[in-house]
Amino acid sequence: MIDELGSHLDAFINAAAEGSFSAAARKLGVTPAAVSKSVARLEMQLGVRLFQRSTRSLALTTDGERLYAQVRLPWTEIGDALTALRQGAGKPAGTLKVSMAHTLGRNYMLPLLDDFIERYPDVVLDLHFDNRQVDLIGQGFDVGIGGGIELTEGLIARELARVHIVLAAAPAYLERHLAPASPADLVRHRGLLRRSLATGRLQPWTLKNQEGQEIVASIRPVAILDDPEAMTSAAARGLGIALLPLPHALPYLDSGALVRLLPDWHAETRPLTIYYSSRKLVPAKVRVFVDHVVERFRASVHPVRFTQG
Repeated sequence: MIDELGSHLDAFINAAAEGSFSAAARKLGVTPAAVSKSVARLEMQLGVRLFQRSTRSLALTTDGERLYAQVRLPWTEIGDALTALRQGAGKPAGTLKVSMAHTLGRNYMLPLLDDFIERYPDVVLDLHFDNRQVDLIGQGFDVGIGGGIELTEGLIARELARVHIVLAAAPAYLERHLAPASPADLVRHRGLLRRSLATGRLQPWTLKNQEGQEIVASIRPVAILDDPEAMTSAAARGLGIALLPLPHALPYLDSGALVRLLPDWHAETRPLTIYYSSRKLVPAKVRVFVDHVVERFRASVHPVRFTQG
């Protein structure tokens, strides 16, 4: 009975986390029909409906949301403990669910993971790329890497690097428009503005220099975007001047596709940080991954380049 209930809970928790029976089935190594049947049996045992099903979507009911919130973390910890016993006490093993932004993950994190995978073959990295803020605990992530995750009571944060935001434009744009000599000149230029995903508001161009001066610059908007990758691409196409985080701008600046403007001025954003749950028993897979990323990233050139270009 206990084994059967555990199987049903496994199916339910994975279906809730993945948002579909098919994705849960791939993760569990069974068929979608098997996952659906397990969830149906769990609903029958509990006497409540846990999912609203349609041909196109799978959504938790109110009872399903309540159950998921109550059992997900304890069930994960039980799974971690059992995995540790099977693989050897304290040995890193199991699936590690990690959230990171697209550009950050592709350009800066993936190159750090080759030797981690070699060193810890029993850890399966489940990498999710998303520029939006995630609810680390609510969405079942083990680790999050970024600058916009809200630090709640249940999270630990370790800083990887400070990040500057810089002004940049394409050579083609600068052929048609005289480069600004001071922040005041920006008012005569075409600007690519950014809308915050968290608040929906336009982000002001608050620029600082090394002398401690601060100015809110004005520019004529030509487009508003909510994604730094799209802003960088639009700037490289010559559509206007953009205020870009250096992690996004650096590949374009290095290749010459973008030119940095007003290099004595920059804006600031939240530090690049790695986050994980502060539960008492941190699984070995989380501990070794966090330590690996912190050590490797801080030893790289990225922390310096993210503030100096």
